[in-house]
Amino acid sequence: MQRYIFIRLLQGVFVLFVISIIVFILTRASGDPTNLLIPIDADPKEREALREQWGLNDPILFQYWTYLTNALQGDFGDSTKYPGQNIMRLVADRLLASFQLVGTALFLATVIAIGLGVLTAVKKDTPWDYGGKILAFIGQSAPTFWTGIMLIWIFAVELDWFPTSGKGGIRNMVLPVITLGAFQVAAIMRLVRSSMLDTLDSEYVKMARLKGLPEWKVLWKHCLRNAAIAPLTYFGITAGVLLTGSVIVENIFTWPGVGQLVVSGAVGRDFKLVQGAALIISVGFILLNLLVDILYAYVDPRIRYS
Repeated sequence: MQRYIFIRLLQGVFVLFVISIIVFILTRASGDPTNLLIPIDADPKEREALREQWGLNDPILFQYWTYLTNALQGDFGDSTKYPGQNIMRLVADRLLASFQLVGTALFLATVIAIGLGVLTAVKKDTPWDYGGKILAFIGQSAPTFWTGIMLIWIFAVELDWFPTSGKGGIRNMVLPVITLGAFQVAAIMRLVRSSMLDTLDSEYVKMARLKGLPEWKVLWKHCLRNAAIAPLTYFGITAGVLLTGSVIVENIFTWPGVGQLVVSGAVGRDFKLVQGAALIISVGFILLNLLVDILYAYVDPRIRYS
């Protein structure tokens, strides 16, 4: 296991290196940031001074080397989009907000989806199963932006139960969490149901029942644990994607997350902000997937890394 983890960490370092090159090239292909920082009709000397200040006149390889060496020290500089704000601190604050939203949505979605997935598998071809299929169909068919707008209209505007936007207490989180988690409930539930159906027909489950084990123990200890590989894989990928891919939800509910920050940095051609945020998020994504790989061996004893 230790050897496997070490190899995966080396692979992660290589992936981060490749990502840093891709992000570095793409940010500079978007155009000159000085066009957004100062007026178009500004004095050329002023524009040149600004380029010199931000190191944009240096050779491209030297710019990348400076970026890479500073990144290894955890120093991404200050943002041009948000003057005077350190990028590391700015991204960390936004990541906490995204963790709060995404973590809550995924936790609740996983708990609900596992319960519904097991229920629909056990009650196959019954009204419970049909109801679960309809719920999954609606959850995966409704666009996120439409779900968010409908929730705001019904529960914030018409009923006035929750605020329409902003980051505050629990009431501010209810609508964005439901919007973000609705699709995940449907997706995880379908995976759990499918895996459970395969597991329920296996020989070791029949043997467990013949031994006289209680049905709840057969379902939750033997069946669910062996059916957890596919949902666990999906969960690991989704958690990383939602961390940066919840831009629509963050914009609808004005939630100050990292996805919204990266988009604003890209629009404002803030090279340092986009590069720093992409690298920090990539580290989290790689570590999260490594954790999922390690959990495989714990969930399914048949999996061994050698």
